[in-house]
Amino acid sequence: MKKNIHPKYHPIKVEMTDGSQFETKSTWGNENEVLKLEIDPISHSAWTGGKQKILDKGRISKFNKKFQNFRSEKKN
Repeated sequence: MKKNIHPKYHPIKVEMTDGSQFETKSTWGNENEVLKLEIDPISHSAWTGGKQKILDKGRISKFNKKFQNFRSEKKN
């Protein structure tokens, strides 16, 4: 096995958007460096259940119109 080819695995601190911190091990940065998150489960709408924005409102209706003749059964 080759020596000195693996990244250094060391402790770092991760800072959440609310300022709280926890310690973990990572190959990111240097030992005891702080990784500040811009998006985390506390602030992101995917985890908080916030409303998501629809970017292209007509995309589904365009798809349905284009492929309407390919349906095997009609809905009542």
